[in-house]
Amino acid sequence: MSEELSLNINIKEPRWDQGTFMGRAKHFFMVTDPRNVLLSSETLEEARVITENYRAGITKPGLSEDELWRAKYIYDSAFHPDTGEKMFVIGRMSAQVPVNMSITGCMLTFYRTTPAVVFWQWVNQSFNAVVNYTNRSGDAPMTVNQLGAAYVSATTGAVVTALGLKSLASVKTVRLPPIASRFVPFAAVAAANCINIPFMRQRELKYGIPVMDENGNRLGESPNAAKQAIMQVVVSRIGMAVPAMAIPPVIMNALEKKAFMKRFPILNAPVQVGLVGLCLVFATPLCCALFPQKSSMSVSGLEEDLQERIRETSPNTTTVYFNKGL
Repeated sequence: MSEELSLNINIKEPRWDQGTFMGRAKHFFMVTDPRNVLLSSETLEEARVITENYRAGITKPGLSEDELWRAKYIYDSAFHPDTGEKMFVIGRMSAQVPVNMSITGCMLTFYRTTPAVVFWQWVNQSFNAVVNYTNRSGDAPMTVNQLGAAYVSATTGAVVTALGLKSLASVKTVRLPPIASRFVPFAAVAAANCINIPFMRQRELKYGIPVMDENGNRLGESPNAAKQAIMQVVVSRIGMAVPAMAIPPVIMNALEKKAFMKRFPILNAPVQVGLVGLCLVFATPLCCALFPQKSSMSVSGLEEDLQERIRETSPNTTTVYFNKGL
């Protein structure tokens, strides 16, 4: 008979040490694995039941430790860490590579005309809006009006930024090299992330996100923690875009001068999408790992009223923790 699985495994935390970049990278390679998008509803539900039952002290007979961790990571890839709700499939981080490679590849391929720039920037920022909302921090819902206003503001700002940069690159007096126009989509995406993420998470900036002590006890909500969380996510998202939008243009610029690409121009988009996908497979988890998912800040960095409350209810607490979102 196999030994009964120990109930002392802490699956509330990742399997690897999150105090190191390598530990966080291993964690996010599991969470962002594109194969998780293909899992059936039955598999996701089974993973949810195994994970939640284990946390409640109930183990499935014959379950091994590796199977438990596998279930936990399937659960993490599809269910929101604060609300426990199943996330919309294209908003999950495991959908980042397949969806982003298609959109980014098209942005880098069809960058020459204004209608194409507008369309693909709109598609990209619509996708980003879904991802940003799906992976928000906290458990407070947004109203339909708030969500609609945030979406319109984020996508409009992104498209205007893209058009402005495209116009600048095409001005003759600026005298930018031809390859510079290939980097307009990247510059637009980087600037748009600074607009899209704060707009889609503006409720957090106004009302705050939950902060906890080291034991997971909720101490209150902090807008200051939200600012730190959103800033870290913006940096991670821009970093994610760097390899996928900076490396393929250089390679494609060289390939398009080759005879076989001139002979078969139809290969341009598939090759570009493939290059972007290859970059994203590594850039997505590695940039998610730049900052711990469970972020922290000193109590002294919180709002004064929240500091007072924490001193009264939990005087020994000097550091608070919060989910930064992705």
